Amino acid sequence: MEIKFLGTGSGKASLTRHHSSFLLSTGNLPDGRQGYNLLVDSGDGISRAFLLQKIPFNSIDGILFSHFHPDHYAGIVSLIVQMKIERRENKLELFAHESSIVFLEEFIYQSYLFSDKLNFDLEFKAYEINNLLQVNGSLSFIARQNSHLDSSMPYDKKRRLGFSCCSFLIKTGDKNIFYTGDVGNKKDLYIFQSFPLDVMISEITHISPDELLEAFKKLNPQKLLITHIGEEDENRLKNFNYQLTDTDRKKIVQAFDGLEIKI
Repeated sequence: MEIKFLGTGSGKASLTRHHSSFLLSTGNLPDGRQGYNLLVDSGDGISRAFLLQKIPFNSIDGILFSHFHPDHYAGIVSLIVQMKIERRENKLELFAHESSIVFLEEFIYQSYLFSDKLNFDLEFKAYEINNLLQVNGSLSFIARQNSHLDSSMPYDKKRRLGFSCCSFLIKTGDKNIFYTGDVGNKKDLYIFQSFPLDVMISEITHISPDELLEAFKKLNPQKLLITHIGEEDENRLKNFNYQLTDTDRKKIVQAFDGLEIKI
């Protein structure tokens, strides 16, 4: 399994980092189950990130959206256009929370990307909170609501606006990957604390380094990958690195665009 970071920036535009996004490639499992390439989030500029990192547009099988702030989804229509130009034929699966799936369909439609004009199918798949969704034989995930958006806000049927923001436990083979997504407070770091974690991928913009370090020690993943890094976070992370023991430095990685991690 491989994790590659296409973008490691925050919501603020940056000349050195694209918006937060990573590609999870399971590869074929030893028992013969077919691999899957899952893109997690696709903010503005994602197509350029693909080009810079020499990732073929048509190599991904699906896209998982944590929520619909622009830095996590706004690049999807450009990405689909590039796939059309590259004459994609295989279907593209799009995973969004059940309250946002209609919005996603309409956003793509209103961008003049009509299913009968593409060379490939777009398959919209709604996920539900706490329900395991089996993506394929090698990959599944569980979504849980965190506090980054106000989940108490009612679903606006007229405007088709939901307030879901999710963290995920992604399962492939015998590995568990916890992706925090954007969080609202430190409690969100413990949404999947009952599961053994191999990898934790966490944002840093909306929590402090000390809160993240505390969660790392309690959750005890084999590796912590820090992303969603804004310019204002850089100095905080420099001071954070000074606190780490030699052992922790081997497990905690400050991600950068293009970083590849094999698990």
